[in-house]
Amino acid sequence: MDRTGSRIRARRLDAKIAQRDLAQSVGISASYLNLIEHDRRRIGGKLLTQLAAALGLDPALLAEGADAGLVGRMRAAASAADAETVEAAQTADLAARYPGWARLIAAQADQIAALQQRAQMLEDRITHDPALATALHGVISAVTSIQSTAAILTGDAKVDADWQARFHRNIFDDATRLAQTSAALIAYFDAPANAAPVSLSPLEEMEQALSQTGFYRPAQERGGTATADDPQLSAGAAGLLADYDARYHADAVALPLATFLPAAKAASYDPLRVSAQMGRPLAQVMRRLAALPAQDDAPPLGLLICDAAGVVRLLKSVPGAGLSRAGLCPLWPIFTALGQPGRAVAAQAVLPGTPDVRLTCHAIADVIPHPDGPHMPPLIEATMLLRSDDGPAAAAAVPVGAGCRLCPRTNCPARREPASVSLAITL
Repeated sequence: MDRTGSRIRARRLDAKIAQRDLAQSVGISASYLNLIEHDRRRIGGKLLTQLAAALGLDPALLAEGADAGLVGRMRAAASAADAETVEAAQTADLAARYPGWARLIAAQADQIAALQQRAQMLEDRITHDPALATALHGVISAVTSIQSTAAILTGDAKVDADWQARFHRNIFDDATRLAQTSAALIAYFDAPANAAPVSLSPLEEMEQALSQTGFYRPAQERGGTATADDPQLSAGAAGLLADYDARYHADAVALPLATFLPAAKAASYDPLRVSAQMGRPLAQVMRRLAALPAQDDAPPLGLLICDAAGVVRLLKSVPGAGLSRAGLCPLWPIFTALGQPGRAVAAQAVLPGTPDVRLTCHAIADVIPHPDGPHMPPLIEATMLLRSDDGPAAAAAVPVGAGCRLCPRTNCPARREPASVSLAITL
């Protein structure tokens, strides 16, 4: 149902403008505006633009409502709260009427989630990290040694000068070792107050670095290494970036930008057409499309790569998709491709929202022989390219979600667990 009129009414009431006055300012009758506000008359074009200007709003905000990605993030925030205290059904209305507050809620929820995940990560590291266990053992050993030596020196028994010198040297050596180990532990856990947000994993740290250039690596186009513009990364993230760069360079050699970019434009960035025209593997073409330099006519393209277990190994999202590593919906076309290695899968995916978000998805799973020989199970990698779709919903569109805990689809046959917050929406 088109709720443009309801949004006009809500924003008019927020601005404390009488219906008669608003109608007069755009040259229509109050009765006609009343029909519009109760969604009994469709509105668009010049009149919508005039009403938006009178209310001091962007016409798109009245016509389309709140951004679906923002609504999804707010629902994620609601999922962590008590269902009885959160009016989840009014999430989209809240985002549309108070976008500034909505962004603040979403940002604070993201920060809370990041802190919770970092706390869990640190707990796991404390429990399982052998390096940390070794460091703590070193601290305890040094403290015990210093305590024992001090007990001898302060005891009742007389210690000659030669042994005193030895004990003093031992205390100095143990204290030095304790100071070094303690400094390493502080660096392990602590971070400066003004430091940038800490990435939760090396993989996310690498993707954060890649996102600064849209995953485009100009140095790799020329066969170079990491550029001076790359941020300082942890050892784990730097290793992952090196692996990404090696594959990127191989893709760039196989599909040089000078020939690939014109072919992509001519094919309207359709990976199937580009793959057929250039005779290159579909997954390679999709990786290349998702990492193109910014072009005026190029649509935003996302990329998702996962292994046979469905674990996401690379994620580049697109506006409004709200993709997350945790708990991806099993109906995404990439998982269909995993069950049919070698077969290209193309589908329109529809995310719930007001309005809904439609994405054109292309996916394929490739079988990679195990490096240890044919007696070992093969490795499977699935790749999916995502592109925003502004056209009408296809008859065979696939209803997907960000994950069962956040998805408002109450009648989904693939649901694995109930939503964390009861969303009073039927889709």
